[in-house]
Parts: sequence; C-alpha cells; structure tokens
Amino acid sequence: MNFGILGSGSWGTALAKILTDNGQTIYWLNRSENVIQQIMLRRHNPHYLSGAYFDTKQLQLTTDASEVIKNSDCIIIAIPSVYVETTLKVLDRNIFAGKKIISAVKGILPDQTLLLNDYLKNKFDVELENYFTLLGPCHAEEVAAEKLSYLTFSGIDELTTTHIAKYFKTDYLNTIENTDIYGVQYAAVLKNIYAVGAGMAHGLDYGDNFLSVLIANSADEMAGFLKMAGIKNVEVGHTVKRENNYAASVYLGDLLVTCYSLYSRNRTFGNMIGKGYSVKSAHVEMSMVAEGYNASKGIYLLNQTIKADMPIAETIYQILWEGFSVMEGFGKIESLLV
Repeated sequence: MNFGILGSGSWGTALAKILTDNGQTIYWLNRSENVIQQIMLRRHNPHYLSGAYFDTKQLQLTTDASEVIKNSDCIIIAIPSVYVETTLKVLDRNIFAGKKIISAVKGILPDQTLLLNDYLKNKFDVELENYFTLLGPCHAEEVAAEKLSYLTFSGIDELTTTHIAKYFKTDYLNTIENTDIYGVQYAAVLKNIYAVGAGMAHGLDYGDNFLSVLIANSADEMAGFLKMAGIKNVEVGHTVKRENNYAASVYLGDLLVTCYSLYSRNRTFGNMIGKGYSVKSAHVEMSMVAEGYNASKGIYLLNQTIKADMPIAETIYQILWEGFSVMEGFGKIESLLV
C-alpha cells in the first residue's frame, strides 16, 4: 500500500516518521520548495520535530497535493482544520476516487461547521466506508522521541481498518481499532476545548485540586454530548447507535493528556488567556494553531440542534468569542462543578 501525507506540521512529520520507520516510501506534501530542499539536505523538517531524521530515499516530496493523491492508495490528511478547505478546494472532484482517506484532523472545519468526512462526502463524494480516522493521546513530540504511545484507528470496514493500522505499529507505537468514526472525531474536537479551559484555570492560578475536578466534569460533559449526538455507523442502510467505552484512550485518555501536558498547544493557548492575553495576542505569541479556539464555536453552533447540557464548553466559547471575562466565566464554572 502506498501512503501519502497532506500536512507537514508537527503531526504530519510524526506520521511520516512512523511510516518510514516501518520501511514505507511516502509521498509527502510540503508547503514550499525551500522546505523540501532543506529536508533533503539535512534529513529533517527544519520547522517541526527537528530531532526526527529521515532516510531521504524514502521521501517523495512535493508542493502539489494532486501529485501526492494520484501516487497514493491511502492519503493521510494531517492539516489543521482551519486550513483543510483552502488546501483541498482547488482539487478535482473525482481525485479521491478509489482512494482510502485517513483523517488525523482534530477539529471541525470552521467555514461549514463540518467534520472532515462530511466535507469530503459533499465536496468529493467520498463514501464513509473509504474513510478512516487516526486519533488518540499521542503527542508528536513524544513520537519523535520514540516514547511508547497508542493510536486508535476507526472505520466501519473493520478488516481494512485493521489492515491499515498494521502499517503504523512499531516498537514505540501500539495500535487499537474501533468502528466509532463520528464519536472519536467529536471527542477529539471536544478535548481541545476542555484543554483550553484547563489552561485558563492554570493561568488564573487555580491548583491541581480544582483542575482535577474541572477535567472530571469535562469528561462527563463530553460523554453526554457523544450520547446525544449519536454514534453513527452505516449498517444495512440504517443509522444505529452503539455503546462505547468513553473511558478508553481515544476518548478520556486524549482528554487527559491534552489538558495536562506541557506539549499541549490548546492548554498553552488557554493559559495565556487566563493570564490576561487577548485572543488575538495569544494567537500571535503562539504562532501555531490551537484547534480548541475554532472548535469552541463549532461545537456551540452544533449544540443548538443537539441540545446537550454543556455549561463548561459553552462558557469557554463565551470567553473566547463573546468577550466574557475569564474571571467571571470561571466563577460561573466553579458553581457548576460536582
């Protein structure tokens, strides 16, 4: 199976490392010819995970997304959600025909408030059985350092999901499979929002005791949303709901690591807001995308229809988008926690 990667940030670079460590030659979209030349000369990405070195014979690098897709059986999309539509909208509608798509996107596409699979269905007619997700508590920095990590692959075609996952299993990465395509994606979106909240709490100088209660309540709120949203799988033409273990690594595990880890850009972004930065200045200071910012608005809009009880996520949205005072917002949150 030939793999292509769209995205050359930290996560795209980590996935490139995993596949090439397993002997795969990959087609890899990079943002500029200058970066490509530096990778080929220095054998590492100069901007992300510079400690991860590559055998350049295994790299087919290009700035053309069409070239990556046409030469690959399986395309990994590892682009921040806010840039997905800009990258893909110029492509031919039929370019993904016969391809398998793996999403490593942990956000909602903000312009249309859609998960990636729904956007690909609308724009490129990609069917759900050809769509898979690659998610879980797995920081790119720890992959680069080869610290043991776990990734969950989700797809409604269970045999193909297991087959794809085998290409990613290494001495430092274990793989898990499930069928919950919608649930794992919504969980990935929500955990970024709650991580922004955890960062805000840290910036406001709350302690570990409060943070543990905040995250426990966030996990309960997330599970409530997932149950209300429905776990969508196509079986004999029907949409069904399935019970899932929301304490599993792809749900609770990813929430915990994103809320607690110093690698978490969402926690870092929230910490700045808690310390008094404006949203704009925090974005400028970070120079990286914090998915939780746009995710907070996307989930708020979706929940107007779903109507799950989400006071924590709603308050984070109000702080980020409606000018609600962070101090006032957390005063409200304090009164709600159990």
